[in-house]
Amino acid sequence: MDLRQIKDKYQIIGNDPGLNRAIEAAVNVASTDLSVIVTGESGVGKEYIPRIIHDHSPRKHKRYIAVNCGAIPEGTIDSELFGHEKGAFTGAVDSRKGYFEEADGGTIFLDEVAELPIGTQVRLLRVLQNGEFIRVGSSKVQKTDVRVIAATNIHLERAVATGKFRRDLYYRLNTVPIVMPPLRERKEDIRMLFRKFASDFADKYTMQPVRLNDEAMKILESYPWPGNIRQLKSVAERISTMETERLITAEILSGYLPKDHSSQMPVQSGGFTDNCSDPYREFLIQLYAQYQQLRVEVDELIRIVKRSAITAHESSEFRVPSSELRASTIDHTHMLTEGSGVRGASSELGVLSSEYRVSGSELQGAGPVIEVEEVENFAESEKESPLTLDQITCKAIAEALRRNGNNREKAAAELGISARTIYRKIKEFNLE
Repeated sequence: MDLRQIKDKYQIIGNDPGLNRAIEAAVNVASTDLSVIVTGESGVGKEYIPRIIHDHSPRKHKRYIAVNCGAIPEGTIDSELFGHEKGAFTGAVDSRKGYFEEADGGTIFLDEVAELPIGTQVRLLRVLQNGEFIRVGSSKVQKTDVRVIAATNIHLERAVATGKFRRDLYYRLNTVPIVMPPLRERKEDIRMLFRKFASDFADKYTMQPVRLNDEAMKILESYPWPGNIRQLKSVAERISTMETERLITAEILSGYLPKDHSSQMPVQSGGFTDNCSDPYREFLIQLYAQYQQLRVEVDELIRIVKRSAITAHESSEFRVPSSELRASTIDHTHMLTEGSGVRGASSELGVLSSEYRVSGSELQGAGPVIEVEEVENFAESEKESPLTLDQITCKAIAEALRRNGNNREKAAAELGISARTIYRKIKEFNLE
């Protein structure tokens, strides 16, 4: 199977040399049982590489199991990976096989492997060295024949240096390193990716696909894309669904991209940031992305309110469709990055009801009255009261916990961080 066939099978778009090298390396190493570690920033598509390796290996007819290590609470991760015996802990009403036992003869993909606790790293090293493991609550040594592929978006060398990752496990996993390049290094692929996403969303929502004029396309290709392909896809979907014009100009596109990314985003190099501590890099990027989304959505809300108010002067009453004031407009207005306050827009602007009326300069509905000036003041207030990074993080986590009924796993998923990280930060900030 040549490179083009592989890309078509897994719907991988792009001709970047770095991307091609990663795919070729995956195919070349597939016939062996060597351990592979895939590195790259969040959102670059690391999950395709282990799938390609498994499907082109002698193990392709056996099970392939993908495990997100960062999404499993620290107290249960050993049980999930290696299984447990009946009565091993509260709630263990039956014996259970772990992923390594279930994947015997196949492949297991450990995403976010750097999130594993040190104790679990010791167990994993034993599996990699001689295929042995012990279920939680048992003393019986069992055997498994599993090929391990790991992935991470942080510098494992730094994690090793700080004692957060075992050096011997790092060397054992790093037999064959494969690097997925960030989107900003794939300039020629950005155009193809945007067109593919625009076409997909046009089919999904039954509409004509959006197109970018030449100036807008230049802006798209020059943007650094800190969220990589995932961010590009999100921008394509928002433009496809929110814009009535199908030809997108540079002015329209700029409204969907952070205007000051060059000065506020952490400088990234080689797929990783040097200005943020590794464990919280992705968390801060998520905060920043949501802050920028807030700015766009508040601007859009101001535009709608002003337009409605102006129209209201021409008639005694004007009804604004609920589609223009969807609750989703402020669903993610709870987080801001360093230098800005973390505020809940729903509490500032009021809960939007399903239908509003504009009379004079006021937007009226079942909820509180919203003055145009209030919306503008809200946008201006976001520039005041700078907070420290710890305050921002604390408020973001507290808000996420409140929205998710204090469910820590759901809050962690919403913030884009691991469950173990949110447990640790809850304890650190005394949010119990």
